[in-house]
Amino acid sequence: MALSTSPEAPIPVGQVSRLIGGWIDRLGAVWVEGQITQLSRRPGAGVVFLTLRDPSHDISLSVTCYRRVFDQVADVVSEGARVVVHAKPEWYAPRGQLSLRAAEIKPVGVGELLARLEQLKKSLAAEGLFALDRKRPLPFLPQLIGLVCGRASAAERDVLENARHRWPAVRFAVRNVPVQGARAVPEVIEAVRELDALPEVDVIIVARGGGSVEDLLPFSDERLVRTVGEARTPVVSAIGHEPDTPLLDLVADLRASTPTDAAKKVVPDVGEELTRVRQLRERALRAVGGFLEREERGLAAALSRPSIRHPQRMVAERAEQVDALLGRGRRTLGHLLDRADSELSHTRARVVALSPKATLERGYAVLQRGDGTAVRSPAEVTDGEELRARVSEGAFAVRVTEDTGDGNSAVTPSA
Repeated sequence: MALSTSPEAPIPVGQVSRLIGGWIDRLGAVWVEGQITQLSRRPGAGVVFLTLRDPSHDISLSVTCYRRVFDQVADVVSEGARVVVHAKPEWYAPRGQLSLRAAEIKPVGVGELLARLEQLKKSLAAEGLFALDRKRPLPFLPQLIGLVCGRASAAERDVLENARHRWPAVRFAVRNVPVQGARAVPEVIEAVRELDALPEVDVIIVARGGGSVEDLLPFSDERLVRTVGEARTPVVSAIGHEPDTPLLDLVADLRASTPTDAAKKVVPDVGEELTRVRQLRERALRAVGGFLEREERGLAAALSRPSIRHPQRMVAERAEQVDALLGRGRRTLGHLLDRADSELSHTRARVVALSPKATLERGYAVLQRGDGTAVRSPAEVTDGEELRARVSEGAFAVRVTEDTGDGNSAVTPSA
C-alpha cells in the first residue's frame, strides 16, 4: 500500500525497512539458476554464504543456506559452478539487504548445459551469425597481433613462443583476463573491444587451454559471441583442445584447434617463406630463361632463311626479270611503232594520190565562180561570165566566150 508522507510528516528508516521486509515476506519460494562467484564456509559456522550471479548479465544476489543444505552438494559444487537454488527472498532490516534463503541446491548437469548451448547455437545460427560469408580473411603478415588470454598461462606462452619462433619481428598487444569464473565474460568482452578499437591491431587471438565443459562456458556466452561477431578486426578462436567446440569457434573468422595451432595459422614461418621466395625466383628464372631460349631459336630460324641471309639475291633475281620484261616491252613497242609508221606512210601516199593538188600538178585546173563554187558543167556558166581558174602553181581570171560548135563554151584568159 502507498504511504502518505511529506517533508513535514516523514517516516523513520526503520519503519521503511520493516515495510519492505513485510512486502518481501509475502513472496513465495522460487527456483533460481546462476553461477557461484563467491563461496564462504567458515569452520564451525552453521550458515554458508555465497553469491549467485547471472552469467548473461552483470547482476548478482547474496544467498545463504544452512550448512546441512550445502553439505549435500559440497563435493560437486565450488566457485564457478552453475547451480539451481530453491530459495525464498529475505530482507535483513537492520542493514537493508536483500538475500535468498536456500532450502535446496542442485548442480546443473553437463547434459543440461549442452542442451542449452545447442539451443543457443541454433538461435544464433538462424540469425546468420555463423555464416561463412561473414568470415574475413586473415592478413598475410600481421604487424601487431592482439592476444586475449589468462595471465602467465600456458596458452599465452604457446602463442608467443611459437609466433616469435616463426617470425621473430612479430609484435603482440597482450590483454590478460580471467578465462573462467564469474569475471571471465565481461573482462574478455572488454579486452576484445579494446583491441578492436586499436587501428594498428591486424588480428585478435582469444586463447585458453583445455578444461571441462563448465570451465569453457564463458566462451559460449551469448554476449561474447555477439561482441566477436560485431568486431571489425578478424578474430581467431583458440579455446581448449581439438574436441572442444565453444560457440566462439563458430563465430570467429578462424578456428584454431590449440593456441599453438593459432600461432601457426596467424604468423607465417620465415623459413618457409624464404624457401617459397627462393622457389619462386628459381621458377621465374626458368620461365625467363625458357622464353629467351625460344626467342633465340626463333631469331636464329628467321636469320637462317635465304631471304634474310642473302637479301640481295632476291633483288638480283627480280632485276633480271625486270630487264627481260623491259626488253620485251621495248621490242613490242618498237614493232607497234614500226607497223604504225608503215600504215601511216601508206595512208599518206593514198591521201597524196587522191588529193586535188596532185590532180592539179598533172595539168588540170579548177574553175571557180566568184563565190568560190567549182564549175562542174558547161551549162552552169554563161557567155561572158568571169571565172577564176586554179592551177598547181596559182590562179588567174578567165572569161567565158561563145559556143565553139561542139556544144561547149570556151574559156579565155581575161585581160
